Amino acid sequence: MRSRTNLLNLLMGADPKMRRMLNYWAATCALYAVCLALMFTQVANGSADRDAGRWLCAVAVSSIVAGYALIRASAALRIAPAYSTMLQSLMAIFCTVAFYTVTGPIRGACLMILLVVIVFCTFSLRPRQTMALCATAIAALGAAIVWLVAHDPLRYPFRIEALHFAIASATLLAVTLLTGEMSKLRSRLKQQKEELLSAVATIRTLATIDELTSLANRRHMNQVLSAEERRQPTPGEKLCIALLDIDFFKRVNDCYGHAGGDIVLCTFAGAARAELRAGDVLARWGGEEFLLMLPNTDLAEASLVLRRMAERVGAMRVPELDVSLRITFSAGVVERAGEEAFADTIMRADKAMYQAKSTGRNQAIAA
Repeated sequence: MRSRTNLLNLLMGADPKMRRMLNYWAATCALYAVCLALMFTQVANGSADRDAGRWLCAVAVSSIVAGYALIRASAALRIAPAYSTMLQSLMAIFCTVAFYTVTGPIRGACLMILLVVIVFCTFSLRPRQTMALCATAIAALGAAIVWLVAHDPLRYPFRIEALHFAIASATLLAVTLLTGEMSKLRSRLKQQKEELLSAVATIRTLATIDELTSLANRRHMNQVLSAEERRQPTPGEKLCIALLDIDFFKRVNDCYGHAGGDIVLCTFAGAARAELRAGDVLARWGGEEFLLMLPNTDLAEASLVLRRMAERVGAMRVPELDVSLRITFSAGVVERAGEEAFADTIMRADKAMYQAKSTGRNQAIAA
């Protein structure tokens, strides 16, 4: 199984875009094979020239090999997919028109191959590029028909050839216009998909991040705690929970309004976030309250983290409101007891926090 995968990667590459282009190339190979089989049937019946058939077969096989090489080397040579598709399409148009000139009575059927070439272009080319290919196909077919009528009017009557040209031209134009509309529709759908993915990413962010402070919100913190509760801790593993409340926040709102309160919350969040370690999670729990989870941390270490956080927060100033305004917080920190439910751990931290507020504020009490 592994050798098969390695062989597939060697032939088709590992890039999904390249594999998709090579799948189109494989479909083109199948179409070429059917056309060549029909041509050699006409050669066997005497309706087509043998030497011309061999020459056309050599050209077709060479174009197939060159198309494969072009696709495989497109990344290394930095060839755009549209340019590669354009070259292969031009070669396919040339082979199809040449096929028309040598296949005798069934030549009208091969004109449908030109339609297939145009349809294939829908996936890689812009509408203007597809229209240019259509014009090239019509011009090449017209030149071939003029040459056939001029050199062998008995086998190629003007009325029949004119009818072939008119039907082929009208059909090619119609298909090109339709594929152009399909290409525009695909572009719009792609743009809508990108906008939808962007909107989903924004919604996901809003669902987990507090919009004001850019910290985790309560919903996300509950998810983190639930995941931690389901996890089987290793023996001796410690985890602490701290509940923080900004001191005299109501006074800030009364003096500076809710806009001032928002500035204080953002200033606090920025300073507190700077003291977080890898793995620590700080969330806005509600209003001016914040919940801090400290994994792999005992009570003494958690107290040190809160002390550093208090020093940094206390050193911050709020020039937008008052340079002399000093932000402090009261906190309660507890160590989770074994596999205790986090609701109980948070309740103990909440009691410790209220003890800190009732005994002077601007302190962290470890319960």
